[in-house]
Amino acid sequence: MIKNALVWFKTDLRIEDNETLLKAICQSEKIIPIYCFDEAHFETTPYGFKKTGPFRAQFLLESLQDLDVNLRKLGSGLRIVFGKPEIEIPKLVLEYKAQKVFSKREVAIEEIQTEKVVRTELFKLRCELETFSTSTLYHAEDLPFSIKDIPDVFTNFRKKTEKDSEIRNPFDAPSKINSPEISPLELPTLEALGLTKTAIDSRAVLQFKGGESEAIQRLKHYFFETQYLSSYKETRNGMVGANYSSKFSAWLALGCITPRFIYAEIKKYEKQFGANDSTYWLVFELLWRDFFRFMFKKYQTKFFLYEGIKTEKVNSKSLNEKLLSQWINGTTPSDFINANMLELQQTGFMSNRGRQNVASYFCNEMNMDWRIGAAYFEEQLIDYDVCSNWGNWAYLAGVGNDPRGHRYFNIEKQANDYDKNKSYRKLWLK
Repeated sequence: MIKNALVWFKTDLRIEDNETLLKAICQSEKIIPIYCFDEAHFETTPYGFKKTGPFRAQFLLESLQDLDVNLRKLGSGLRIVFGKPEIEIPKLVLEYKAQKVFSKREVAIEEIQTEKVVRTELFKLRCELETFSTSTLYHAEDLPFSIKDIPDVFTNFRKKTEKDSEIRNPFDAPSKINSPEISPLELPTLEALGLTKTAIDSRAVLQFKGGESEAIQRLKHYFFETQYLSSYKETRNGMVGANYSSKFSAWLALGCITPRFIYAEIKKYEKQFGANDSTYWLVFELLWRDFFRFMFKKYQTKFFLYEGIKTEKVNSKSLNEKLLSQWINGTTPSDFINANMLELQQTGFMSNRGRQNVASYFCNEMNMDWRIGAAYFEEQLIDYDVCSNWGNWAYLAGVGNDPRGHRYFNIEKQANDYDKNKSYRKLWLK
């Protein structure tokens, strides 16, 4: 048993199904939950966009607020620090005389590098960093292949994984946490993070609010109160309204809820209301999310390179400022693209159907470097997830995991198929 340990929260802002938190509680007399506002997350990227825009930052602040409330109910609280994790976390280790730091394991390259430098600095203080893999539906150790042998085609990955692997049960929430006294939560303002507060437009599909409590409330609503889950497969390509899809993505991105928790609730739902193609299809979509995370483990930096994981170059590296501005501000010749881009700009969200179309338009019609589009999404999206965002953009640019090579969307046909009566375009092009 160690005396004091830090639990370093990152994109796992929850109490339920949090192995990191439970292991820390089991191994330590007292734990100190911490969150570090990493200054690197608020910088401007080489593509000229903020790494974190106001919609996601606001969602993060709400999620931290909720986490603190939930921790305090159990006898703890959340300590916030600002700066570089490799400087701030060792300071906290010294302050609390902590012998160990517990955190979730990362899969994308920048996050892995941060983890490495933190580990190095902690080692100097004879303090260990222990990490846990907590953000996928299937645990990496349970996959029927090693990371380097994971198939690059989703269907092959899915079929073998579904056949040969089991999904683990979620962990229960702790009932009590022993912590030293933790002073009241002090969150920064958006202005302090270099951002301007932006209200989500009233036309948004949902007024997203961060936090585990909100995530669980949304799940209860979508599953048990309305049974929308039973028609998910039929409605998931919708574009208007809160309930054409689950909308779990923002909470999943910050780890306010986990795929395994959702899966366990789907199983409960199926017992109560019956299983069908729709209940399976939500699991199928969670598996796509897993696939991109495991691809990032396999390929590391390649998803951020212009040529992606393919060697033959198919896209342009050009940047046309005028075209980029038209795309961002919804003033392209396509009303369907414009409506989607205005929704993204004013709410931080866009349907899956919309994302595929605007990315295809960016890569194929505008013929620009796909990474510029991906970087703009990184700033804007309330549900930005590094693996899903860059993995999907690479896929649509023809340099990722698409077995058919260059995927080209006929935008007019898509608009007629998915917005037949123009209700979506009318909503956003007023």
